[in-house]
Amino acid sequence: MKVKILCRNPDDYLRETKHDIHKVPRNYDPSLHPFEAAREYTRALNAVKLDRIFAKPFLGSLDGHRDGVQCLLKHPSSLSLLLSGSCDGEIKLWNLANRKCTRTIQGHSGMIRGLCATQDGDYFFSVGDDKTIKQWNMQSPSWGGTEEPMNTVIGKSVMMGISHHLREPLFVTCGEKVDLWEETRSEPLRSFTWGVDSLHSVKFNPVETNIIGSTASDRGIILYDIREAHPLRKVILELRSNTICWNPMEAFIFTAANEDHNLYTFDMRKLKVPLQIHIDHVSAVIDVDYSPTGREVVAGSYDKTIRIFPVDKGRSREVYHTKRMQRLTCVLWSLDNKYILSGSDEMNIRMWKANASEKLGVLSKREKANFDYQNKLKERFATHPQVKRIARHRHVPRHVYNATREKRVMQESRKRKEANRRAHSKPGTIPYVPEIVKHVIKEDE
Repeated sequence: MKVKILCRNPDDYLRETKHDIHKVPRNYDPSLHPFEAAREYTRALNAVKLDRIFAKPFLGSLDGHRDGVQCLLKHPSSLSLLLSGSCDGEIKLWNLANRKCTRTIQGHSGMIRGLCATQDGDYFFSVGDDKTIKQWNMQSPSWGGTEEPMNTVIGKSVMMGISHHLREPLFVTCGEKVDLWEETRSEPLRSFTWGVDSLHSVKFNPVETNIIGSTASDRGIILYDIREAHPLRKVILELRSNTICWNPMEAFIFTAANEDHNLYTFDMRKLKVPLQIHIDHVSAVIDVDYSPTGREVVAGSYDKTIRIFPVDKGRSREVYHTKRMQRLTCVLWSLDNKYILSGSDEMNIRMWKANASEKLGVLSKREKANFDYQNKLKERFATHPQVKRIARHRHVPRHVYNATREKRVMQESRKRKEANRRAHSKPGTIPYVPEIVKHVIKEDE
């Protein structure tokens, strides 16, 4: 019979001369170092500090409008072409590379409410307060020609938004109801209603191209399928949603910009509970747009700031602001995932870097390898207190700082009051309701 015993040879862990000094284990692999973790922590700390030093996101502004910028449109295939509509009815086409206005159109007698382009980018449509839909050629008229629309459709009411189908010659408008149009017809193919006074935003889904989402004045978000005669589903929140944006990579995910300072990311298959609530703004969120990767959203708010949120996180990773920028009206994320464009009340369109500390231009091989190494280090040590503190710290305007502090006090007071009521009431009479469920009032099908 064999008997196994534990055997510890003192020669393996004690010095030969002094037996109270223990041996230090050593790996003789030259690629490893006994202080590797300490060295990489210091490098990660330096990397996040350098990010803050070189964080200069503002690139420039496009000045030329004579009234507040109301809407922006990115060209579906050209990165350098941008369209903007203002409150005085002007439509401008911009060359972003030169930061110059290449063309100005007096489109409507009144505010421009929405712009959309065909998928090939040959034409674009505009709607305004004059109850008309106008189709324009993306190319400038020949020398001596006049800026006239290719087609004009007179509607029965003011149209507040417009969106084009990704593949077919169809577009949809919203106002008193949602109307589906064919490009060559002067009457809508189909109209959708669900008992509301007005709708102020409508968007086609870029993946499931037959699905439409719209926001209504009764605080509802309504989903439609253009292949059916009636709307699909509806969810009502506590306050009104200003607009929605669909995730370009996940067909069922959309994000709504709400008046209660928050953004709500929903899965259209399960509208009872939002997937995520993004909570950093301190005033109504006016517009929202997804990055082409579908991993982040950019939001413009009435508090004069732009914030970038990861889709799966509730807090913003970046906040942009300038002294002169006023209330945001529209934001866009460029199709190359590098730039953000914003329009605001003081007649300016601004260009920002999507990554505030990113170096623009051509990178050498060594620079690229160094940046990749730094990004990996920041991911590895992201939860360490000092790295996390430096990475999260942002300077914000005084009014945003004071409003954030006041909002935090109000929320803590509300939670404390609810906890006290629950503690001093009969068990079960005041159930605990998670914060993510509180904001959804009702779902209809």
